[in-house]
Amino acid sequence: MPKNPVAVKTIVTTKIASAIAENYNVQLIDVLTGFKFIGEQIKLFEEAKANNGGKLDGSKGAYEYEFGYEESYGCLAGTHARDKDAVVASMLICEMASFYHLQGKSLLDVLSELYDEFGVYEHQMLNVMFEGEKGMYAMRDLMAKLRADFPKQFGGKKTVRFSDYGARESLDVVTGEKTAITLPQSEVLVFDLEDNASVIVRPSGT
Repeated sequence: MPKNPVAVKTIVTTKIASAIAENYNVQLIDVLTGFKFIGEQIKLFEEAKANNGGKLDGSKGAYEYEFGYEESYGCLAGTHARDKDAVVASMLICEMASFYHLQGKSLLDVLSELYDEFGVYEHQMLNVMFEGEKGMYAMRDLMAKLRADFPKQFGGKKTVRFSDYGARESLDVVTGEKTAITLPQSEVLVFDLEDNASVIVRPSGT
């Protein structure tokens, strides 16, 4: 890795990235949903590096961008673009396949090794349709109800933290401590549960 490497992912993307980044001493930054926010971070890294005389100093935000990706599989390696790049992602997959083939491994073998080392992180997405004008009101009412009286458990796992990105506030359910969310305001509710599980609710305009 280069000096002060950084990776960027969206808040709805699998948490296995956190475990892998920590293992390789890579700073991991979470942003809101949308690849434009990953592109924005790249610009901020470049500006911080320029303001720091070209030196990489993580404490001043001057990181070396390595990789960014989102829940819907969009990826970007390198800083040649500010949006997801399937061509480069495909090339990386080919390079990985070749590299591990020489070691007698398939990509599935390597994925299993990652699970053995960092744990299995299951990710499921449930789409619920709210069509038309009535659907928009229904989504708004649902979010209001979840804010007013958020679920204290999901599937038998207790809610330990409730983060409201609309109010830009996070509540530690156990201690009652509230902390500010520094990301821009967004209509997203995050319920962190026991055993490193979580549920995220995000209405979409599409």
